[in-house]
Amino acid sequence: MLERYHRELLNFLTRRVSDRDAAADLVQESYVRVLAVQHAGQPIVDLRALLYRTARNLLVDRHRRTAVKRHEDLAALPEHAQPQAPAHLQPDEALAAMQVVRAYVVTIEALPPRCREAFVLHVFDGLSHAQVGQHMGISASMVEKHIVRAMVACKLCARQLQGGRQSG
Repeated sequence: MLERYHRELLNFLTRRVSDRDAAADLVQESYVRVLAVQHAGQPIVDLRALLYRTARNLLVDRHRRTAVKRHEDLAALPEHAQPQAPAHLQPDEALAAMQVVRAYVVTIEALPPRCREAFVLHVFDGLSHAQVGQHMGISASMVEKHIVRAMVACKLCARQLQGGRQSG
């Protein structure tokens, strides 16, 4: 009676585990468990449903064992080899990045208002020199001068940050 579901169950499990041999093992184990239920004298209303439920439960067990094994493998690694979050998620790196951002914000805020406006429109809003000039009512040449002044201030800020990192 069980043989009539063999191929169907094998194909089902093969699709789930992508390994025909592993699927065959799961089919075999499913049969063993269903036969144990039959031999225990428990009535089986729907044999096919019981086979599939048993197979699904075995898949879940297999998945859990694999997850536990992976976890144990990671725990067995030396501490220096333990996987870490990406650098930008490390607390020290996040703090350092935030301090860099704050330094640049302070530098940009310290610029004269028209210089700061031209720089922000060009760098952050992506406007061309001509568009910034038109927006602000000044020449493209003046826009260029404002942006150069702001870039010099940002480069100075970067040098100061580099100097602070090297000595710290």
